[in-house]
Amino acid sequence: MSSLQDESFRDSIGTIDEAGKRKYVFPKKPSGRLYEYRKLVSYFLLAILIANPFIKVNGNQFMMFNVLERRFNIFGFPFWPQDFYLFVLFMIVGVVFVILFTVIFGRIFCGWICPQTIFLEMVFRRIEYWIEGDRGAQIRLSKQEWNAEKIRKKGIKWFLFLVISFFIANVFLAYLISSDELLKMIEEGPESHLSTLIALLIFTGVFYFVFVWFREQVCIIACPYGRLQGVLLDNKSINVAYDFVRGEKEAGRAKFNKNEDRATAGKGDCIDCHQCVHVCPTGIDIRNGTQLECVNCTACIDECDTIMESVGLPKGLIRYASEDEIEKNAKFKFTARMKGYTAVLIILVGVLTGLLFLRTDVEATILRLPGQLYQHKGENISNIYTFKIINKTNEEFKDIHFKLVGIKGSLKVVGKQDFKVPKQGMNSGTLFVEINQYLLETDKTKLEIEVYNGNKKIETATTNFLSPRSFD
Repeated sequence: MSSLQDESFRDSIGTIDEAGKRKYVFPKKPSGRLYEYRKLVSYFLLAILIANPFIKVNGNQFMMFNVLERRFNIFGFPFWPQDFYLFVLFMIVGVVFVILFTVIFGRIFCGWICPQTIFLEMVFRRIEYWIEGDRGAQIRLSKQEWNAEKIRKKGIKWFLFLVISFFIANVFLAYLISSDELLKMIEEGPESHLSTLIALLIFTGVFYFVFVWFREQVCIIACPYGRLQGVLLDNKSINVAYDFVRGEKEAGRAKFNKNEDRATAGKGDCIDCHQCVHVCPTGIDIRNGTQLECVNCTACIDECDTIMESVGLPKGLIRYASEDEIEKNAKFKFTARMKGYTAVLIILVGVLTGLLFLRTDVEATILRLPGQLYQHKGENISNIYTFKIINKTNEEFKDIHFKLVGIKGSLKVVGKQDFKVPKQGMNSGTLFVEINQYLLETDKTKLEIEVYNGNKKIETATTNFLSPRSFD
């Protein structure tokens, strides 16, 4: 980028004017090859996003984030509070992947994959174009008085936005409380689930506010990823970039004149038509270089290619490229920084994969009752324990019982000897273990207790058995 370029635009964001007031963006309706690809990707991801909470894998919801009960399902794998370390590790892997992806490909995630961008650009703005028209029509409608036409168009648009926001809130709620609970609430009626209804209306209000008013400000102001990219990007990162070498040349930009030889005049290929600015959903001028507000949506690439084609100049004035490629004609290299992030990612994925394979569908915890010592019962020593059995499967355990292994003794559950553990549930209780004192060699003996469901062993738990130091 030319060192003489005015960098004052970086002192403020593109959606705030000099007085500090909101400057609304009316982007031109995009079109072109990359936009068609974006539509395919976006609708595919929307289908996945909406279907995820209603898909079941082995009876488990495909994706669920039940924060209140601390239960999570990721790709059909259930994670309980005891598995929280796995969930955290899964999130760390995701963060490292996004960091590596950003270092190499810039902020392409925001423009192509982020749900906020997909909903705004491919749902809400397309409805806006359908009702209010393209950029010029929207600007005129915004400036005109509140007559019948404006009331009708704005009213229809806001009503549709509200309906869609309510739908998104329902999908979001299905991720949080599970789709089964959501469908149960719909079936039983809102009067039986007032607290859930209130949460649903709050989510609806938040989504409505975001997509009607806040819009691109989420990406510019609220999203931390936009700030993070400033740290991650360098001259070797591939971004949506303006080829300032070709676009400016010696004489700079100039309007197109079909009767002149631009190369002889030293004028750049940029004809200063501002179409790349008009089509930008965050209102920036990509010709100023890499900017915080750019979400790499590629709308400016399509628009510039269309203009270049119409005036007989080569396409690619705006394209995916690194600054080094544009300025130095350098080829892409996998840098040491990228290799470092890749190594960390591979290690984390390896650790996570190993832990997932070691993870069991049943967890049994048997602990000595706090504050209780052993008891003498004739020649036997007795210890009291609490137990907790967590069933992560979708099969009810109907006949749970325990067996003491490795040492002769008796084990008795307080209450019923055999009991049930519901699917995706837990059961707990108290048990006694009695062992003849002459079989105990130390004052702390390690015990193994096997847990059975009928004749099938489902888990083995270990605990300690306390006894006197000597039996004289």
